[in-house]
Amino acid sequence: MTTSEPVQGSWELEPSRPRVLLAASGSVAAIKFESLCRVFSEWAEVRAVATKSSLHFVDRSSLPSDVILYTDDDEWSTWTKIGDEVLHIELRKWADIMVIAPLSANTLSQIAGGLCDNLLTCIVRAWDYKKPIFVAPAMNTFMWNNPFTARHIETISQLGISLVPPTTKRLACGDYGNGAMAEPSQIHTTV
Repeated sequence: MTTSEPVQGSWELEPSRPRVLLAASGSVAAIKFESLCRVFSEWAEVRAVATKSSLHFVDRSSLPSDVILYTDDDEWSTWTKIGDEVLHIELRKWADIMVIAPLSANTLSQIAGGLCDNLLTCIVRAWDYKKPIFVAPAMNTFMWNNPFTARHIETISQLGISLVPPTTKRLACGDYGNGAMAEPSQIHTTV
């Protein structure tokens, strides 16, 4: 995996492949993020964003070598004065498509409420909604079935964010039910 580096200048060239920004939020399903990066890297230029809580499950060393992973620590590390690039704005400009997988209940609620306190949610807040965003939720069945989740899904769908629905299976906590993130191959096919 390539370490974080500035996006500087990379958006100015005409892309030969689509530019996909993959993002992981804090869910056990983030263990599949490496696989997701691999399937998208086969046909697209990929950059990745991981929230602090997702890093508990993402093995940085297993990511494809051509995928640059950005974290909250990168957000302001290159900014020193007015006129310098701001990472969430540069990534928003760079990407043709954004895919958030897994989308945790917490990040879903932040996006639905317009909150932006980390790199991922700042990108979504600054997003050009003429460009597609796909989300693949991952949460316990009780969380998925919560009335707030339905409200939040409705709110983000009104923005034009497309849902890759969760699946029913045995969850990491041992419960059986709906809420598991769709498989990377299903997310890839949907996008």
